Amino acid sequence: VTEKNPDLPEAERKEIARVVGLGAVKYADLLPNRQSDYAFSWDKMLSLSGNTAPYLQYAYARIQSIFRKGGVEKSEIRNPKSEIWLAAPEEITLAKHLLNFGLVLEAVAEEYRPNYLCNYLYDLAGHFTRFYENCPVLKSAGIERASRLALCDATGRVLKQGLDVLGIEVLEQM
Repeated sequence: VTEKNPDLPEAERKEIARVVGLGAVKYADLLPNRQSDYAFSWDKMLSLSGNTAPYLQYAYARIQSIFRKGGVEKSEIRNPKSEIWLAAPEEITLAKHLLNFGLVLEAVAEEYRPNYLCNYLYDLAGHFTRFYENCPVLKSAGIERASRLALCDATGRVLKQGLDVLGIEVLEQM
């Protein structure tokens, strides 16, 4: 944390380290199929790439930074009467994946398999990354901008709720 954000106050850096460290251990424990062997590796579980808690926590924090940079209040886009306009393939893929969240939670509960949720969240973060790389959010305008912001918000909410189900905290900034 100190290497990435040396300007942050020490108390904030320690809190980030605590949340990321605990999340990494919990996620690494929940990710494998419960009937598989387990290999403990600090390097793997603390990685910001791959199917790890820090990767998912970073995805959440990155979504929050979109709203900070754009000066957008989430309440502005959470209007149930707002239209969502999906045109780009990445928008459609992300939206379809978001729709599966409830089904995944049911499967996790019915089969006692938290690894299903881990894999769903990892796939969600990957879909979001492809969306973000190919569909400018803050540079777009009108209904396209509003729709893309709504997708960002929904993705952030699902990441946060999914990680919460796993007992893992998220951060607004990393």
